[in-house]
Amino acid sequence: MNPASWQELWANIAIFKDAIWAAGLAGALLGFIGVHVVLRRMVFASSAIAQAAALGVALSFWVPALIDPIGHAAGHAAGPAAHVLPSPLFEPVLWAIAASLLATLVFIANPVRLHLTRESLLGFVFLVSGAGAVIIGDKITQEAHDLAAILFGSAVVVQTIDLYLVTAATVLLLGGHLVLWRALIFVGYDPMGARVQGMPVRALNGFLFVSVGLAVALCTRALGALPVFAFSVLPAMTALAFTARIGWVFVLATIVGAFSGVAGYAVSFRAELPVGATQTATAAALLAAALLWRLAMAQRDRRRARNQPPPILKSSLPSPPPERASTAAAPRTDAA
Repeated sequence: MNPASWQELWANIAIFKDAIWAAGLAGALLGFIGVHVVLRRMVFASSAIAQAAALGVALSFWVPALIDPIGHAAGHAAGPAAHVLPSPLFEPVLWAIAASLLATLVFIANPVRLHLTRESLLGFVFLVSGAGAVIIGDKITQEAHDLAAILFGSAVVVQTIDLYLVTAATVLLLGGHLVLWRALIFVGYDPMGARVQGMPVRALNGFLFVSVGLAVALCTRALGALPVFAFSVLPAMTALAFTARIGWVFVLATIVGAFSGVAGYAVSFRAELPVGATQTATAAALLAAALLWRLAMAQRDRRRARNQPPPILKSSLPSPPPERASTAAAPRTDAA
């Protein structure tokens, strides 16, 4: 079978435009927030939250089957179009948000009281969520395809409601981060200094963690856990490889995230590859290019340093004092 062409993608752009918009917006949002995640060394936080969101989606499929197994099976027997949720409370996006916000409590809580580190709690959330999603996924064979799409990302066509939710999250969360970005950076670099200056450190950290949880939950429902984890880490790393100016880091991370989402979707369509994996590979390729560029610049600076003549060092010995002019009177030669 011949791979699809770019003309076919453009001819069917009305079908795929929602997925392309969702990928671009999610990449931009997660790329911006991911700078805080990388700078605070919480790289696996987004992965743990994404796994928690996937567990929430799996529970939204499994709990209705436990409550009403006959009606649930009858709905599937009638076809996907006839299958409806028994209640709006079992909407998968609501369960994904709830599970993600519960996972963010790990970051807000103080792990020192438990004689643990935040990294160990992150590992606990990641492992429990991943194991739970796999175990529950084995119990819901009818929704196995949907659960696999959430875990690994196969957002060929995104639902309109998911696009609206991702758009709203991008506007609201990015707006809040743009207003508070200086305060969030200060709190992340010097929390003790921020407390001394009277800044609400706990509230700012809570806003950051809740925004990470909401962004990851909504984007995971639309794209999948794999590309969400990639967009929340790789664009920020790419921007940091290009520049150390913090303002430009946020701008470049946002652009790289959006480009990775859109370009990854287009490449996956052209090459008939999985969408989530291709978007992740696109972001990884941009990071690899940035690292190679940084390595080339470092080697150039070293060559320039070797080719420059060594600086002339002044002697450390004290210089002799200047000769003093003689104050003795010159002999008179004229006759007295």
